[in-house]
Amino acid sequence: MNWNIRMLRPNILGLIAAALLTAGVLGESSRAAEPSYSAWFKPAENSKRSWSFAEVEGDSYSLTIQRKQAGPTEPRRRIMVLFPRRSSAYDIAMDQILQVFEEKNIRAEFTLVNFDNDHARGNKALQMADQGGFDLVFSMGSQSTAWLWENYRGGAVPVISVCSKDPVVLGQARDYESGTGTNFAFTSLNMPIEVQMAYVLELKPNLKNLAILVNSQNISAMQTQAKPIADYARMSGIRVLEVDVEDPKHAGEELAYKVRDAVRTMRKNDPTLDSSVFWITGSTAVFREIRAINANSDRVPVLSVVPEVVKESEDSAVLSIGISFQSNAHLAAVYGADVLEGRAKVGDLKVGIVSPPDIAINFLKAREIGLEVPFSFFESASFVYDYDGRLVRNNGKAVVPVN
Repeated sequence: MNWNIRMLRPNILGLIAAALLTAGVLGESSRAAEPSYSAWFKPAENSKRSWSFAEVEGDSYSLTIQRKQAGPTEPRRRIMVLFPRRSSAYDIAMDQILQVFEEKNIRAEFTLVNFDNDHARGNKALQMADQGGFDLVFSMGSQSTAWLWENYRGGAVPVISVCSKDPVVLGQARDYESGTGTNFAFTSLNMPIEVQMAYVLELKPNLKNLAILVNSQNISAMQTQAKPIADYARMSGIRVLEVDVEDPKHAGEELAYKVRDAVRTMRKNDPTLDSSVFWITGSTAVFREIRAINANSDRVPVLSVVPEVVKESEDSAVLSIGISFQSNAHLAAVYGADVLEGRAKVGDLKVGIVSPPDIAINFLKAREIGLEVPFSFFESASFVYDYDGRLVRNNGKAVVPVN
């Protein structure tokens, strides 16, 4: 909305301003004044309390982050974090990295660059990393990691992956125990399929149908999550239903009818739907549509590999068995701190996999669909939401209610 009010008298301006404030129009203007990087990165409030965020003048794809009260550790460490696009998962991961560096009292300056999956912009970031005195690069997300592996393997600056899928399955690492022998170290969002499926089969011992929800354009999710669990299920005699999102921009509408179709198919060999589950992979285009999935899944449990999809509301998966963005980022940050402080060589680090997995349970959803959750799940769960959907255990610690 464009208002031309320069020629109006001051008293009229005041009246218009008051009217606009009441109508909420000035709120829209204030939002327009947000920093340019907010289009692709939104730090949490706790990060804002400890760190300062500064736009890079004339560059809406970059920002710098510094401690407000810098620790005594010398010298200052310069760290680049390469983003491929906007994702709430990356916000969570970055906040965790900042928290770890604050706890370790490392005097660090972060430069975040959103290369937007653009080769030229990525090369410009690499030139900055080589020429700007950077000590470390975090590759945020599978797309950044794949691009850097292709274009910066053997580079001068160490690279550690964050929020990235299994590097062994993707051909980036030989195995899980050996280092790469290059300037790369990997962490993984994936856990071993046989371990994951052991949990699923404890939940549903007579499982007949496994519907896998994935974005068909997300190659890393297809290769490291959807295909391995589909292969494992078929070998175990479980029918696999592939619910592939083909148009991420309209994923909600697409998932609505595909999930309904999957339920109809499940009923053919499981009329009561007691031996069927939906399985959400780590595809952002899928898990952000949890409301549409729940609305059409009948009483079939909706499970996820992403713990963050289990939330404090009805728009939640009932259960997650996987590695959270937060846990993965914590491990990547520890790797980064060890490399920066000379305790480890990046090329010697084995693939970082969080173990045991993060389990998240929403008992509100479980009661809604009549799902019985094994007590062993509850005992080891990192995140638990009670029958009212309220968070009562966070990162393995009981949440004290606020009176």
